[in-house]
Amino acid sequence: MDSKMIWQVVQGLLIPFAGTSLGALCVLFMKKELNEGVRKALTGFAAGVMVAASVWSLLIPALEQAEQEGMGKLAFIPAAVGFCFGMVFLLVLDCVIPHMHMDETKDGPESHLKKTTMLVLAVVLHNIPEGMAVGVVYAGFVTGNAGITAAGALSLSLGIAIQNFPEGAIISMPLAANGMKKSKACMQGILSGIVEPIAAFLTILLTGIVVPFLPYLLSFAAGAMIYVVVEELIPEMSEGKHSNVGTILFMLGFTTMMILDVALG
Repeated sequence: MDSKMIWQVVQGLLIPFAGTSLGALCVLFMKKELNEGVRKALTGFAAGVMVAASVWSLLIPALEQAEQEGMGKLAFIPAAVGFCFGMVFLLVLDCVIPHMHMDETKDGPESHLKKTTMLVLAVVLHNIPEGMAVGVVYAGFVTGNAGITAAGALSLSLGIAIQNFPEGAIISMPLAANGMKKSKACMQGILSGIVEPIAAFLTILLTGIVVPFLPYLLSFAAGAMIYVVVEELIPEMSEGKHSNVGTILFMLGFTTMMILDVALG
């Protein structure tokens, strides 16, 4: 890789982490926890971004590369297999690793320490497939496969960063509300996102292995991201009052990411 491409890759890997960090920093400037309506709006927007990113940045490139490899009408096979495997993989992680869902930060008999650990673990689970998605897309960009351009890869990073901003706030602010010092709650939120660039970097290191299976891996990342949306984000935005707010912001998030991907890709 030349220096320009290296910079593009590094930038793309760090942008989602920057989104999480900026969101976590909100806890230092806001006196109260996010109210329910704002939480649902941010969660709905994040869900819309992730669904659009899964389709335009992951599934469509997976289908296109499978077609380029001569699979013809069977080009759907890698996308279907990878997508289902991605969802099953996250389902297994969800069952095997105990963690706390985003709407469980206040209730229950667990200690603050246990709550904090489980909440951060939940976010880490979310961020693994997102980091993999960025890594797989940039692996495709570096090798020139699947027709992925620098702008197209950047649009996915920006979309995930947009999704990560409210997530960082949603994590840090309940921790502070439960009695944790704001500086520590902020650091917990920031550290919860560090797994993304690590997962992305490891994926790129394995580029030689990744490229032959790129259609499967792109769709795997899409399936994992959709699992997060269905399992965590949609229930969070739809439960109780103000559910319409989450639905409207889902529409706006989906549209924003679609425009980013099409305009930059």
